[in-house]
Amino acid sequence: MWCLSNRADHRAVQLADRHYNRQKPGTRQFVPPGRCLVLLTEDAGALWVTSWPFAKYVKHGWPGAWVNSLFRRESGPLASILIREAVAATRAVWGEPPAIGLVTFINADKVRHKRDIGRCYLRAGFEPDGKTKGGLLVFRLRPEKMPQADPPAGYTMSLIGMARAFEEAP
Repeated sequence: MWCLSNRADHRAVQLADRHYNRQKPGTRQFVPPGRCLVLLTEDAGALWVTSWPFAKYVKHGWPGAWVNSLFRRESGPLASILIREAVAATRAVWGEPPAIGLVTFINADKVRHKRDIGRCYLRAGFEPDGKTKGGLLVFRLRPEKMPQADPPAGYTMSLIGMARAFEEAP
């Protein structure tokens, strides 16, 4: 369901502008500096960003982890399904996940109150993993609970990815 996008895609910017963690709505780019994977559904009803900050620049307690820095779903399949597919796409592009896995941070005061905060992440296999110093809830998906790699539409495997696939072939 995911298509490869980029940090300045005008359709993605519109979704990002409606997300609570957007720092400067209206600016052309919406992803933190560094390595990132931006995914958008074909109908632009959902947006996912995986960031991979260099551990030495990380100020939170999960250095080295992939970080889901933005997920917004306004239409389309269940959020938990989109999350699992976004993780599979991230694995297809970046390969094996770091040992710490993938984390996401949720500001409980800024999300719509439901029965369980982070419910879509919990249904996608994430587990609660504490709080940041600033009070954000942390949910983590361990590598062994991640879905298998499945590339997003528009992704062409790099030479490194092809070599890795060739080495792993039976």
